[in-house]
Amino acid sequence: MMEERNQTSVTEFILLGLTDDPGIQVLLFLLFLVIYMITLLGNTGIILLTRLDPNLQTPMYFFLCSLSFSDLCYSSVVTPRMLADLLAERKTISFHGCAAQLYFFAVFTSTESFLLSVMAYDRYVAVCKPLLYTSIMNPDVCCQLVAGVFAGGFLISFVHAGCIFSLFFCGPNVINHFYCDFMPLLSLSCSRTITSKTVFFILVVAFGLSSFLITLTSYASIFSTVLKMTSTDGRRKAFSTCASHLTAISLFYGTIFFMYMRLDSGSFMSQNKVASVFYTVVIPMLNPLIYSIKNKEVKRAMRKIIDRNCSKIKVISLFPGQYH
Repeated sequence: MMEERNQTSVTEFILLGLTDDPGIQVLLFLLFLVIYMITLLGNTGIILLTRLDPNLQTPMYFFLCSLSFSDLCYSSVVTPRMLADLLAERKTISFHGCAAQLYFFAVFTSTESFLLSVMAYDRYVAVCKPLLYTSIMNPDVCCQLVAGVFAGGFLISFVHAGCIFSLFFCGPNVINHFYCDFMPLLSLSCSRTITSKTVFFILVVAFGLSSFLITLTSYASIFSTVLKMTSTDGRRKAFSTCASHLTAISLFYGTIFFMYMRLDSGSFMSQNKVASVFYTVVIPMLNPLIYSIKNKEVKRAMRKIIDRNCSKIKVISLFPGQYH
């Protein structure tokens, strides 16, 4: 133990990134920059729409607004840094910067998982208990659920990050990834990591798996209720309200299970990087598109705002003197 303490601790980490080919790095920078801009516009647009349009001020869209905020945050924790590193010769991040990135990424990843469960429960109440929906999902309950989701994310991530950065890092300091992630960091520690791995596994099982089971149970009840409906229109309407959420759930959990359900981070690292890109960069862009492309209410709200702004522009162009 004294020998460990006498060794020089790591003050910065070097990120290997996605590739060391300069030509591919430029192409990836342009591609991810476009994706990130779409992510910012799409999620900000969802947040503004749900706040501006009275028809979208319902529990479902309140949770969607929270999901868009979470997507914005966890994409912004990783993507800007990755974009900068794609053009940098030396991809370094300070020890404290790495700790902050891991912590906030864990916060918004956990929040995303919990929010998807809350949204599944919301759809369960809407489909299975429609007469009680407004009383069960009242504004106070919705606010409490979202507050609990974010509080849980911050608390769990504190334990998650603490398990890593309470360890000793004496070198090497090269992370085989494009951001600070749990498993690549564990492999660099000079300390015994069995406790950290155990705590991480418990967190995954206790919160990640339970969140997934809540979602699964909610949709099992929804499908059971829908299949008992005699009206074809009723079935179609019920499925249409859940289709976007089911797509988002499939993308999120499919990717996260591939990445984190294996504790051996040394194997399949290239596949993990691809999954991580999809998870950290692509999914936050896809979510607002998923919820808007087939959602009639969102499209109606978008058209209303566009038409209103176009009308204002026409009025200003017809009577320019009145607006000086």
